[in-house]
Amino acid sequence: MKQARYLAIFSTLILMFPVGLFAKAKYQRSVDIPNPVQIAGQTLKPGSYKVEWQEAGPQVHVTFVKNGKEVAAAPATLKTNDTQVDRNDIQTASSSNGRMLTEIDFAHQKEALIFGRS
Repeated sequence: MKQARYLAIFSTLILMFPVGLFAKAKYQRSVDIPNPVQIAGQTLKPGSYKVEWQEAGPQVHVTFVKNGKEVAAAPATLKTNDTQVDRNDIQTASSSNGRMLTEIDFAHQKEALIFGRS
């Protein structure tokens, strides 16, 4: 009787495991930021970042990860461009605090993240 109970519990856990893996899709891209930029009041220093979000869009919450550590987060709008770009394209605008990150177009993708605009 105990074996049947343990088998039932074990089987339930095994069946639930794959559901947990796919519960939330995580989208991620890599990007190199060549110059310091501001995003949501935080400064991203030059370097390579992993850009992650979990929503399918259009409104997403983006995190910037460097060396496995989240260093900044900001809301963004995910848009689909008409054409793909050949390389990552970082767009910025002038602000009183320096350069503000406004858009990231991802290489060989039609996706782009727009920051600071609805």
